[in-house]
Amino acid sequence: MKNLLKILNLHGIRTISSCCGHGKYNMSIIVKSYGVNGKIYDLISNVEIPRQHRFYVKDSKGYYYIPEVVEKNI
Repeated sequence: MKNLLKILNLHGIRTISSCCGHGKYNMSIIVKSYGVNGKIYDLISNVEIPRQHRFYVKDSKGYYYIPEVVEKNI
């Protein structure tokens, strides 16, 4: 994951946050598109995230996930 994020950033893709999923949820890489009103979305699922921060929520077992991405994959 670390090397992937490094490559994305080197190629001008602005990564904000990420999670490998820990075998429970899908991998997610949160990015921001360019421009004044840059869209924030998950690069893997292409789901737009309507927040500027606090992208992840913790489930009852302590795993973090993005609700919008999980809802799309149900």
